[in-house]
This record gives sequence, C-alpha cells and structure tokens, in this order.
Amino acid sequence: MLRSKSPARSSSTIIALIIAGESIFFLPFVLVRIFRPTLLIVFDITNTELGTYFSIYGIFAMFSYFFGGPLADKFPSRKLMSFALWLTSLGGMLMYFVPLKGSMMFLYAFWGVTTILLFWAALIRATREWGGADSQGSAFGWLEAGRGTTAALLGTMALIIFSDFSPESTSQANHSADRISAFLNVVLFTSIFIMISGALVWRFVPDNKQYRPADRVRASQVISLMKYPSIWLLSVIIICAYVGYKMSDYLSLYANEVLGYSELNSAALTTGAIWMRAFVAILAGYLADKINASKIIFISFALTLLGAGMLALGLLDHTAVLVLINLALVLVGVYGLRSLYFALIQEARIPIFYTGTAVGIISILGFTPDIFLGPWLGYLLDNNPGAEGHHKVYAVMTLFAVLGLVASFLFISHTKKGISTNPTN
Repeated sequence: MLRSKSPARSSSTIIALIIAGESIFFLPFVLVRIFRPTLLIVFDITNTELGTYFSIYGIFAMFSYFFGGPLADKFPSRKLMSFALWLTSLGGMLMYFVPLKGSMMFLYAFWGVTTILLFWAALIRATREWGGADSQGSAFGWLEAGRGTTAALLGTMALIIFSDFSPESTSQANHSADRISAFLNVVLFTSIFIMISGALVWRFVPDNKQYRPADRVRASQVISLMKYPSIWLLSVIIICAYVGYKMSDYLSLYANEVLGYSELNSAALTTGAIWMRAFVAILAGYLADKINASKIIFISFALTLLGAGMLALGLLDHTAVLVLINLALVLVGVYGLRSLYFALIQEARIPIFYTGTAVGIISILGFTPDIFLGPWLGYLLDNNPGAEGHHKVYAVMTLFAVLGLVASFLFISHTKKGISTNPTN
C-alpha cells in the first residue's frame, strides 16, 4: 500500500519517482526493446553496431556512476533528477530532427551521462528514504512495478502511434518513408513525455532535509564501504541480474526470427511482457517484506536458470505455446531480480546517509554489462543467423544465472553472520 504519512512518504512522491524512473530510460533502452527490428532498418545498422552504441553508453555511465553516487549524497534528488530528465528529453529531440546513423553514437554517450550522473543514485536514495527502515521491499517493489507499468503504458501508446503510421497497418509492402515517419513520431512522443516527467519530479519530490555538512562523503568513508564484502557480492548479483534483464532487449527479435512473428506482433509481444513486469514486481516486493529480499533474489535466479537453460537447448523452438510459457518463466525470474536488488542495501546495513555513494560503488561494477554485453550478443546474433544465434544468447544468460545463484547464496550466508560496517570509521 502506498504511504502518505508525510510529504516525504506521500503517494505523489513515489508516483513521480516511478514515472521518472522509467521514462528517462525509454529512449536509450525501452524503445530498442520494443522496436528493435524497425530501429535497425530505420538507422541502417546491425546488431553489432547497436551493441557498440550500448557499450559507448556503458563507458560514459561508468564514469557517471563514480561521480554520481557522492553527488546524490550532497544535493537534493529533486533538482538532480529534474535536470537529468530535461537533458535526456533534449537528446530525444535531436534523434527526431537528426535521424542519422552518425548521431546515434553521440546520443548514447550523452544519455550515458544524463541518465546516470544526475539521476540514478538520486533515484535509489529517494526511494530508499521513502520506504524507511521497515518497507524496503515494498518501496523498491512499488518502484519497479510502477516503472514496469509506465514502460507498458508508454510502450502501448508508442505501439498505437507506430501502427497508425506503419506500412503494415496500411497494407503497404515496402518499408519506406512511412515506416521512418512512424518510428520518429514515437521518438517525439517519448521525448515530450520525458520532459513532462521532469516537471512532475520538480513539483512533487520534496527537497531532502537530511543533507548536513557532517554527512558529506569523505574518501575514507568510500574506502571503508569498498572493504565491506556485501558491497562486492551485491555488485555481482546486479551484474548477473542485469544480464538477464538486458535479454529482454532481444525478445522482439527472437519473436521475429525464431517464432516467425511480424514486426508489429513482435512489438506487441514485447509490450505484453513489459506489462508482466509490473505484476511480478508487486508480488516480489510483498514477498520480500514478508520473508526477505535476498531469499526472493535466490529463488528468482533459480527460475531464470531453469527457463534460460531450456531456451539455450532449443528443445521447444517448434512449439510456440511452450516457448511462450518458458519465456514467461524467464521473465518472472528476471523481473523479480530487477525489483529487489537494491533492496539488499538495507540487508547489507549501509547507513542511509551513504546510500548514494554505495549505489555508485555497486553500480560501477554491477552495470558493466552495458559495456560488454551488447557487442558480445550482437556478434553472436550476426554470425549465427536465426535460432542458433538466439540459443547462444540464452546460453550466456544461463551462465550468468548460475553465477548469480552462487553470489546470492553467499550474500545470504554473509548477512546471517550479523557483520556490519561503519563507513564513518
């Protein structure tokens, strides 16, 4: 249940965080997830080239995580997040007015800064503060569920805009200017929405009052945090969970190339999967508060491992219904992981004042898949056409699910010992 006991815990605050938390990533990630086959054609690029753009994003994001974490502990989340959203929206406007292959490299570098340096750690800190000491699972569950719902709503509206303009809806056989127009109208709509979400954050997220000079992060505190084993275990958990989540970027391509779906139906399938994300996140958040987040993380890795392993073997490729059921199993695991990995910060006993810095340290390692995963999987798909390439992609996912299962087990064992850390030492 959404809380409304104080301005910091109000429903309007978490709703603004939810909308902002997903809309800012729609242009660099969700748009590709839903319309990947179309985007490749519109910009005349390969999977490998698109993977390279993701790597550029990841490289700039790594630097941004390093500086963005302490930044979130020094300045109010409201201001950092609002400016991040407005700058990201401007990038979308450039994509709309200059739809050139060469502009994509610049845009992904730019978005690597705007979505991370000013936004990411500030979002996690604001959410942790909203949840308080006793509702971290619910706070991050609601955040992820809301982000999933926002992505689904945006995806549905984008799909409607695309279908109204696309050659498929008008029975035109060729992929011409109509398709480019359809896609760019989706980009324009998304950019405007992101700009509005920045205004919502500015209006409804209060300035945090816990920023005091004594709480500013010192180098010794960063070093102390880095010595804490749970920080590194959590980083590995996020790497493995994020690899699983990034696989959803290839769902529409899988549906198109393996299941034989049309581009429009592939996009519709992906949008349906995004709707599923919201329900899984709510359930995961509820269970995390009733049990604990680390145990739900462990179970989610087990589900991901089972489903990805079946897809990697390709045993169900010729039975579409079974493939879809298996994909649903994978998505339940992946979305469960996505919902809760930052809720583990509370179990790791990181003081609230150092949330931003901890998120920065964890994210530098945890989100490295943004650098290496895109080119790797793009290479596998481009050099192994059809179902074979997708089997290899899910084999990669299976390996990381095994690693994540081990890391989550070690995290549970470590936190059971009651070991804590004090970064002020």
